[in-house]
Amino acid sequence: MLVRILAIAMLGSCPLLDKPRRPTAAFFPALADSLQTPAAAPTQYAWLAPGRYAARNSLAARFPAPAGYQRTAVAPGSFGHWLRHLPLLPPGTPVRLYNGQLKSRQDVHAAVLDLDVGQQDLQQCADAVIRLRAEYLFSQDPARIHFQLTSGHDIAFPQWCAGTGFRVVGADDVQPASKVAEAPTHAALRRYLVQIFSYAGTRSLARELQPVPLAQVQPGDVLIQAGSPGHAVLVLDVAVQPTTGQRVALLAQSYMPAQQVHVLKAGPQPGAGAWFALDPARLQVHTPEWTFAREELGRF
Repeated sequence: MLVRILAIAMLGSCPLLDKPRRPTAAFFPALADSLQTPAAAPTQYAWLAPGRYAARNSLAARFPAPAGYQRTAVAPGSFGHWLRHLPLLPPGTPVRLYNGQLKSRQDVHAAVLDLDVGQQDLQQCADAVIRLRAEYLFSQDPARIHFQLTSGHDIAFPQWCAGTGFRVVGADDVQPASKVAEAPTHAALRRYLVQIFSYAGTRSLARELQPVPLAQVQPGDVLIQAGSPGHAVLVLDVAVQPTTGQRVALLAQSYMPAQQVHVLKAGPQPGAGAWFALDPARLQVHTPEWTFAREELGRF
């Protein structure tokens, strides 16, 4: 355990405390405000129990585009389309930590995703982005799932399932390790992600993203500040004002300690809603618990 803690200490993740266990201009794409639910929603969101998905509690249904705006077009089967229809827990649901306790701040969220957080202090900020990206890829093609560790090693889900795992020796020496081969089921994905969460963070996730100008923000992009501390916020959806080109976005995060992923409130004032105005002329993007530079936007 001591070796692992030392290995983890050099990794960057979420703010204030690091995990106690761990060594990325042209405006106007075509516009659309489609609210259709994805085909075969239970298979799109594999963690949900059969029959649990309800279109009325999807992100798209609960958060219509602001007056005068239209949601950007997203292709069926794309990450953005998948995010747009994510399931939410009922209105008024508080944010809870991995251990069931209430998050200390209940004033920063507009909704809570219907997504489990696990029973360990693992699914924090960058991990929540990794979780959602992995779940999307699992719904499309599990063979595409792979993530980097902070050490730079790339761990592919197909090889992991085939019996090639890994172990960390010393500070950042990642070595292949045999494991029991298993089918690429959703349960296997969750076990794989526990290992990834343990040795990945904002530094590794930032390396997997390509920089994107804030003026071109799309659903699925990530606001990310790599470091220790660092933070990551996922862009769930984007809408555009057709005349001015002004873009607004729905943002989601997890935080420290591990907690339910939640849609962020756009401001403390009553009626602020959840749509953040993203102005490329401003130097910073302010969210309730973190401030990013406008250049700190990346895309898978």
